[in-house]
Amino acid sequence: MSSHVPNPRRRRLLSVVAAAVVAVSPVLPTSANADPGEPTLVLVHGAFADATSWDGVAAELRERGYSVVAVNNPLRGPRNDAQALQNVLDSIDGPVVLVGHSYGGAVITNTHNPKVLANVYIAAFAPAQGEFVQGLLDPIRFPGSRLLPPALQVRVVDDPTGIAGRNVDGYIDGAYFHEIFAQDVSAQTAAGMYAHQQSAALNANLEPSGPPSWATTPSWYLISGEDNVIPAAAQRFMAGRAAPATTRQIDASHASLVSQPGTVADTIVEATNSVR
Repeated sequence: MSSHVPNPRRRRLLSVVAAAVVAVSPVLPTSANADPGEPTLVLVHGAFADATSWDGVAAELRERGYSVVAVNNPLRGPRNDAQALQNVLDSIDGPVVLVGHSYGGAVITNTHNPKVLANVYIAAFAPAQGEFVQGLLDPIRFPGSRLLPPALQVRVVDDPTGIAGRNVDGYIDGAYFHEIFAQDVSAQTAAGMYAHQQSAALNANLEPSGPPSWATTPSWYLISGEDNVIPAAAQRFMAGRAAPATTRQIDASHASLVSQPGTVADTIVEATNSVR
């Protein structure tokens, strides 16, 4: 699949690598004496990013003694991507806490697995059944998203999940990436993020969501108050209906996982400690 836009891994490592459907970012063992009953924290990135966007958060969590897996989200659509995530969860022994950023929230919302103790949404989509990502960017109810042309561009890519092996993907143009996606990081950091950008199939934005896992799974939501992709009002709306949901808000861009990894890690730890 040619969806890379650009200029261009402690415990359970072997079992995670065996999940061939979804590639896993480097996961390093953090403790030889880890309790096998402790949750594994599974991090799911969103559109216009890859698993490296979790590097800072993953490092924080590993330093605190947690087992972390960051998966490469295919960005093909909630149903497809939730199945890919399920394949990874099947390879993990013991309980899991799922963490989704941006579109990754739609993926964990569509993932139903008894291993999952909690969902954590980081500036993420948390759709109800029948809703779709693009619809949750409704400019009438939730004005403020700048994810529009000319910043948002599309192109045809090779994709085995698409019609005749092709698909139409969206990505953020380089001239707008920093100011829209991650205005609170340095230009150098934003350039690195742009180099790792993965485009998302239009289907990822338009496919109706299934029954939401947040309806039956304890959920946490960290709102980005200065988000230029998903307006804070939309995030508050989604967090408010996820029951029960613990909600926090910080002054951060859409890429809070990069600009404030310690605070994001704090939210994940809070959720994990509450359900372990």
